Amino acid sequence: MENFFNLMIAGLLSGAVISAVLGSILLRRAKQIEAEIKSQYDRNLAIFQSNRLWKEQSVSELLGPINIQLERTSRASRRWRTQNLFLEAKVIMQGNMVIRDLLLTKSHLIPPELQEDAGKLIEHYDIWLEEFDRLRNTEKPNLETRFVFVGPKGFPFPKDSENLFKKKYQEMWSDLYGNDKLG
Repeated sequence: MENFFNLMIAGLLSGAVISAVLGSILLRRAKQIEAEIKSQYDRNLAIFQSNRLWKEQSVSELLGPINIQLERTSRASRRWRTQNLFLEAKVIMQGNMVIRDLLLTKSHLIPPELQEDAGKLIEHYDIWLEEFDRLRNTEKPNLETRFVFVGPKGFPFPKDSENLFKKKYQEMWSDLYGNDKLG
């Protein structure tokens, strides 16, 4: 009987030691898995925050200002029925310059899918501004001075690019601030 108790105590002790070792191994593995999950969560959160910050900057510093300038110059173009050098010089020219400058100085905020369209707009505005400067600074403007158009010279306004920029602004704004449509 004493032998039985010795075996029982030895079995209990060895079982306790094995349980403690296995428990320690499992606890260490659980902590390792927890640390990996937290690390992955932190990486994903940092990526999400970085993407959101970029979108917010793109909307507020580039797409929003471009959108309002496109709307402004579009409205001015619809009013451009009679000779109005003020409208051309102060609204159209300034709007074109602002859009071009935004695209050039904030190019890091242009969504990748709009890079080609940005290039088309920049090209059009560069040529328009060059023609504006040539016509307005070399000629003395008067009532017979013609408006500046570069479409007939092979550089029409890229309307599709304008529409894609406006659409991307709407999409990103809605993605950031809710599903409500702007304006």
